[in-house]
Amino acid sequence: MFDPVCPSTLLPLRFADKWAGMVIRCLEHGPRRFSELRVTLRSVSAQSLTTSLKNLQRDGLVERTERTGPVRHVEYALTPLGRSMLPVIAALCAWSDAHWEELLDAREAAATA
Repeated sequence: MFDPVCPSTLLPLRFADKWAGMVIRCLEHGPRRFSELRVTLRSVSAQSLTTSLKNLQRDGLVERTERTGPVRHVEYALTPLGRSMLPVIAALCAWSDAHWEELLDAREAAATA
């Protein structure tokens, strides 16, 4: 999914925003800091990532937690609702993978038309 040539970028259906699915997948294995998300999602601008995180928080899919202590930082984690999106995203990724060639052919045909 994080490979530049991943079929998920061809997905005709999107929810929340362009990067939401990738953010949710990044948080699949536990909380992450903004800077950790930026490393994994290197093609996403800081502004777009911030917008995605805010939209996902608004929709109840991600929670933001401020950690205090010697080093203060913010972590993002999936809520139970956000975690419920993981099988949906996996199904969409599988569909994209199964129809990769058809999607590429359609886009190429549209570009030359």
